[in-house]
Amino acid sequence: MEVSFTQEIKSLALGAGDTFHGEGILAITKALLQSGVAYVGGYQGAPVSHLLDVMVQAKPYMQALGVHVEACSNEASAAAMLGASIHYPLRGAVTWKSIVGTNVAADALSNLSSPGVKGGVLIVVGEDYGEGASVIQERTHAYALKSTMCLLDPRPDLQCMVDMVEHGFRLSEASNMPCILELRIRACHVRGSFECRDNQRSAYSTQNLIAEPAGFDYMSLAHPPVTFRHEKLKGEERLPAARRYILDEALNELMPAVPDSQHADLGIIVQGGLYNTLIRALQQFGLADAFGQTQVPILVLNVTYPLVPKQLGDFCLGKRAVLMVEEGQPEYIEQELATLLRRADIQTPLHGKDMLAQAGEYTAEVMASGLLRFIEHTIQPTRGHSAQSSSEFSLAGVASWLSGNQARRSAVAQALLTPLPARPPSMCIGCPERPVFSALKLAQQDVGNVHISGDIGCHALATFEPFSFGHSILGYGMSLASRAGVSPMMNRRVLSVMGDGGFWHNGLLTGVQSALFNGDDAVLLIFKNGYTSATGTQEIISTPDEAGKQMSADKQQSLAHLNQTIENTLNGLGVKWLRSVNTYEVQKMRSTLTEAFTTPFNGLKVIVAEGECQLERQRRIKPWLASLLRKGERVVRVKYGVDEDVCNGDHACIRLSGCPTLTLKDNPDPLKVDPVATVIDGCVGCGLCGSNAHAATLCPSFYRAEIIQNAKWHERLLASARSVLVNAMRPA
Repeated sequence: MEVSFTQEIKSLALGAGDTFHGEGILAITKALLQSGVAYVGGYQGAPVSHLLDVMVQAKPYMQALGVHVEACSNEASAAAMLGASIHYPLRGAVTWKSIVGTNVAADALSNLSSPGVKGGVLIVVGEDYGEGASVIQERTHAYALKSTMCLLDPRPDLQCMVDMVEHGFRLSEASNMPCILELRIRACHVRGSFECRDNQRSAYSTQNLIAEPAGFDYMSLAHPPVTFRHEKLKGEERLPAARRYILDEALNELMPAVPDSQHADLGIIVQGGLYNTLIRALQQFGLADAFGQTQVPILVLNVTYPLVPKQLGDFCLGKRAVLMVEEGQPEYIEQELATLLRRADIQTPLHGKDMLAQAGEYTAEVMASGLLRFIEHTIQPTRGHSAQSSSEFSLAGVASWLSGNQARRSAVAQALLTPLPARPPSMCIGCPERPVFSALKLAQQDVGNVHISGDIGCHALATFEPFSFGHSILGYGMSLASRAGVSPMMNRRVLSVMGDGGFWHNGLLTGVQSALFNGDDAVLLIFKNGYTSATGTQEIISTPDEAGKQMSADKQQSLAHLNQTIENTLNGLGVKWLRSVNTYEVQKMRSTLTEAFTTPFNGLKVIVAEGECQLERQRRIKPWLASLLRKGERVVRVKYGVDEDVCNGDHACIRLSGCPTLTLKDNPDPLKVDPVATVIDGCVGCGLCGSNAHAATLCPSFYRAEIIQNAKWHERLLASARSVLVNAMRPA
């Protein structure tokens, strides 16, 4: 089954007088319940996956509260759920990973924002931006601007984050605008505590149904001609209402300078999510302490759209200079701030991207570099004394720290003489997708190199060595669609790869349906591992049921073949050429791929590669095996190894596999210099190494061993006889 969130679910039931301890994203989840949310939906994806995963597993508790929880097929379907709040006083929340998720949901968000909402709407997006991101480096801010949605960027403090969730619903209701709450990776995983409140029940819920539907109101439709009126309402009513609420409730925080500070005539405006990093950077200058006491006034924008002109103008008025700290590009906030100041005839010098990095995550080191330029530009020339003579801060110390970091990196590189070897991410040990790419390598020896349209998912790791497969990745489930412009121009058939998660997310309609309608001659490879594995192994419609899982566990078998929803769907849609192959059968997969590339059949050819996600398989198998051992029952575990006397040191097996447990060790033969292959601890016994050796006709050095625990008496007797015989055959 999926990862268990038993302890996290318990924390959702905390009430007034209790203290929550945990991660930021779980605090957000608890805050939704404290806000009286009526329905929650979304699509999983780091860094906000836990929000939806916890709520899905807490469905009994959610049902008791009357909260409907929906695991949506994609972000567009999640955003469409928010239509419930257009007519009814229902608070709704949805979540997904941005920016890719927001791209998918954009159509629904536009059509939601035009008529506006009656019930509060909160869209929690994981702002996957910066060094730890796994997506394109873009920002959600543009969507808030173009569709006129409030954008919240809370300071990474659990109490502040919880407050902003509750205010987000109220702000949405006060302005009739949907609200987006963006959470950076660091904010999602920041740990802390806050004082809980009791969970609130919605006035209408699954426990208290709406008696009659709302009356027809054409103004509530995103349809011309009323959309022209909607556009006017955004500027005439909604934005002013949002700004009033932001001011009245003091959602943006002013952190004044400490008394008697010599730098109170400077100012820093910062996105809420960057506040902690800013304080850390200021500490390096001696301009702040660990508790947030600062020598320079700071305006923390917990709401980054809409901006409040009066608030910003009052903060900047009379300042010698202001620094706008905004991560990413374009500098939306800085541009709008500059416009607001000029319109108010406030001539305070404004700095931002002229001092700070144009793009990339604002780590403490990056931010300190920008602050150094700002301070050198604004303080030193005016004060007329050297940094060393200042009793409050030392520019020399910060400059030394920054240059020292660079010097240490250079010294390490020089000491190594050669750069460190690349360590690309890899598929999990025993991953059922690795054998398919091994087979694809071998198939291309028969048919030649093929153009491969990649996709989002675990299989995207095949873009790294030793496979280096994939010419494009253009969206989740869009690999088959993305080859449509290539395959008619190619002399050889094009291969598209997607997972079962991508198939249900987008691939069925944008890819399969389109290819069939247009009669395209294409090859599609679907990895059917039973879950949306790359996002945390959440269950999908093609996941086998609990009975199937138990049956598979009892037999230690893969369960991928137990659910035929994908195959039935493809057959029903009209796919004529369909093959299902166990992924670990490398030779059969190789021949099937070769057939797909060479068959005279003209049309869509689909290969379903069946192999259960190894992580989920181990989660099922290990507890079952442990229970057998506790009962004293017989347990057999398969182990693979390499006969070092047979291994020829060619290492083709490693280049064909890439499994982390298949590696090298020194050759025990003193007359040989090439290291030999070896299988280290961690092997799960998937058999890929031996299957590869057979399919590629490599040296026969792999062996398969069965490790038997609680063996029967005759097995122990046979093992003893074998041991005696082997010892007798060894040379003296």
